[in-house]
Amino acid sequence: MKIDLAHLERMKGGIFSFLMRLSGDYELSRDILQETFLRYLERYDGKDTQPSLLFTIARNAFIDHVRKSGRELPLVDDHRDCAPDAHERFRVRQEYSRVLEAIESLGQDEREILSMALSGDLSYRQIADIVGTSEANVKVKVHRARCRIREILKGGDHER
Repeated sequence: MKIDLAHLERMKGGIFSFLMRLSGDYELSRDILQETFLRYLERYDGKDTQPSLLFTIARNAFIDHVRKSGRELPLVDDHRDCAPDAHERFRVRQEYSRVLEAIESLGQDEREILSMALSGDLSYRQIADIVGTSEANVKVKVHRARCRIREILKGGDHER
């Protein structure tokens, strides 16, 4: 079977964004993205390019990395910017850091589910299948995580 490289290329951005929200580390996200596609090509030989399969592989590769490193991954302020000038780059970096910190304040479960939902490539049903919960539970967790992040970004960082 011929591998649809254009389809994989379109999915790459969403998976990378998902990994960035999980890890907060640009280089680590790139490495895990590469590992994801390598695992996919080795094990599935291009037979199934469903977004849920690729997100599952990416999630598992990230979990493998966390287990091997034996620690929680901090969010690092080492991201590539494409803003036109230094002032704009600084502003974008500051805002991005605030959002990543807000996401980091969520529990691991909420962070994973929200990251998958934000990718736009997966339905709530697919997310539920990946994490092994109900679709209704995914919807509730996404809603609560979004509310919590909104609260943090407004400056009302109250305890959960």
